[in-house]
Amino acid sequence: MKRCIVCGEPGERHHIVFKNEGGFDFPLNFIYLCSEHHRGKNGPHKNRIVDLKYKINMQNELFNNLTGKYYTIDDIMKILSINPRQAKVLISNLLKYNQGYKSEDIIKKLMGGKFYYEFMIDEDYHDWWNIPEEEIFLKKAKAKGFEYEDSVHW
Repeated sequence: MKRCIVCGEPGERHHIVFKNEGGFDFPLNFIYLCSEHHRGKNGPHKNRIVDLKYKINMQNELFNNLTGKYYTIDDIMKILSINPRQAKVLISNLLKYNQGYKSEDIIKKLMGGKFYYEFMIDEDYHDWWNIPEEEIFLKKAKAKGFEYEDSVHW
């Protein structure tokens, strides 16, 4: 039986990058948490800071494991302990260079399509800071009573 990494009680598997965020089933994307540390108020499902810390830790592990610039599909399967089907899904839509697939592209895909940074843990950080400028403009315009049928093209 796997144990909670926080308290040592019996644990259940938690995907660090959730499947609905584009997460994959591979060993670095799993940790074991008891029900309280998994779904409780201080667990990653209800606490953004805890969730971000787990994601940043996983991302750092990926950068530590994928230190080269390029990797072949065989390298990826071996390093990440994934099967050929998982590897095929992982590399789909990734640009393949003569030397292989770029480590940054692999990591970004494994992280659900984005990178995570320490400054995101700050309580004053808001995800809406990552909203494209066009969306912010349209929301402000709508709040002032302006309506646009189509989106604005920059």
